Amino acid sequence: MKIRVLGPLSADVNGMSIVPTAGKPRQILALLALYPGRVMPVPTLMEEIWGTELPQSALTTLQTYILQLRRRLGTAMGPGAPGAAKDVLATRHGGYLLQIPADAVDVHEYERLVTEGQQAFENGEDERAARTYRKALDLWQGPALVDVRVGPVLEIEAMRLEESRLVTRERRIDADLRLGRHAEVTAELMDLIARHPEHEGLHSQAMVALYRSGRQATALDVYHRLRRRLVDELGVEPSPQLQRLHQAMLAVDPQLDVASGPRRTSTFDLYAA
Repeated sequence: MKIRVLGPLSADVNGMSIVPTAGKPRQILALLALYPGRVMPVPTLMEEIWGTELPQSALTTLQTYILQLRRRLGTAMGPGAPGAAKDVLATRHGGYLLQIPADAVDVHEYERLVTEGQQAFENGEDERAARTYRKALDLWQGPALVDVRVGPVLEIEAMRLEESRLVTRERRIDADLRLGRHAEVTAELMDLIARHPEHEGLHSQAMVALYRSGRQATALDVYHRLRRRLVDELGVEPSPQLQRLHQAMLAVDPQLDVASGPRRTSTFDLYAA
């Protein structure tokens, strides 16, 4: 079995999709897939499907959805595997679980690569870090669970995954900046700060990339636009790190030209106290 949640939901067994068309069974499959080998309690599954307003038939209906998923699984596994669908989508006291290896689900391969990339980054292996982070990000085919109607449980999971994706992208850009690839990441960063107009870390990276590309005025303009937004909309000044980065650019600080900065350090922390 191979399951993807980093984008549209897909689950294939022997080349055959087992993803149901109905919304609620899709939610159940997605939630079970996020925690392979772990029991998902019945109350959690019910909360995902119905929220706090449970119908009287909730338990019976949930069991029906599990049966539908098992039928699709059994069809894909073929007649030579009697009873195997119940072994894969198993019932346990108080819940259900998918008994499949963690690496059968793309999100767990993604998280493994992110951990590997972070270790390389902290060890100063910038090339390996950038390459590993890029492999992790390449697993994404769109927003997490983009074609699944999410309830309260999956909504939190999708938000967590999207935040992780952004952090991983930021770390990959840090590795690229330490390798002197400022020209290559400038366009990407300008798109990111447009999508995340209050994200100071991304703005600091954009400022450094622009500055190292000989575009000091544009780098300073990025700072001033962010400051105006923070002051006008939130009533706060940029963080001390970002203010020190701004002052360093005004002073043409030679440290800004160093491609490989301090190890275990992000661009945003370049001027941390």
